[in-house]
Amino acid sequence: MTDAEFSLKGQVALVTGSGRGLGHAMAARLAELGADVAVHDQTDVAPAEFGEFADLAASRADLDRFGVRTHAVLGDISDEARVRAMVSEVEAALGPISILVNAAGGDIAAKGGKPSPNTALGISIVDIRALLNRNLVGTMLMCQAVVPGMIARRAGSVVNIASTAGHFGTSPEVAYSTIKAAIVHFTRCLAFETRPHYVRVNCVSPGATATGRFKKTRPIDPAMLVDDGTFERYGAPRDQAHAVAFLCTPAARFIHGQVLRVDGGLTLHA
Repeated sequence: MTDAEFSLKGQVALVTGSGRGLGHAMAARLAELGADVAVHDQTDVAPAEFGEFADLAASRADLDRFGVRTHAVLGDISDEARVRAMVSEVEAALGPISILVNAAGGDIAAKGGKPSPNTALGISIVDIRALLNRNLVGTMLMCQAVVPGMIARRAGSVVNIASTAGHFGTSPEVAYSTIKAAIVHFTRCLAFETRPHYVRVNCVSPGATATGRFKKTRPIDPAMLVDDGTFERYGAPRDQAHAVAFLCTPAARFIHGQVLRVDGGLTLHA
């Protein structure tokens, strides 16, 4: 393989939910490989929630160190009109989107925080709908707005972000894990549709990853907060970002319709 096969120079990427956390790490890695990148969040102040950036402008400015063009967009990805407006804004600023990473999501209740109760029989319909919108509906609407352009150009890569929780039975976080399983299957269905058009669609399912939100919203085992040297640890955001970026590079040109679990081998099953 050559360096060019791992370069994203000349590509335009839109990463949803990239104001902070996993999404931002993914956006940064794409920029590091040369892509022009649009960062996104639902509100301007969302990147500050767990102390990562002061606002979306600061999150975008963090990518300036890579010397690529950047842009920032705000909006609710479950709002079809806003999704199409954001895509138009990004393409006006940076050019046609050739990489779409659907990183926005999370197990977040309608009023913020985690749903409570958060079990199969207890979670409220209000929280179910909030999780559907934040994860599955948003992912589908983003694909509907971006992928037709990729098909017309016979070029593009989509990476949907699911979760290892979508691959096995669990409780709590039942609605979240069920919806992430749906994202896995939506990836396969979309890949079936785009295969004749040479537009690649894949999915990454992160395991437990030590983002700012992760560390501040659940009990943490300090022994798992190491960066390397063992698989018995929390993932680092960059671990997920490497996987996403690889799937977007020319080196992955024949990888399509696949689901990659990035969890240090914690979930070893077919």
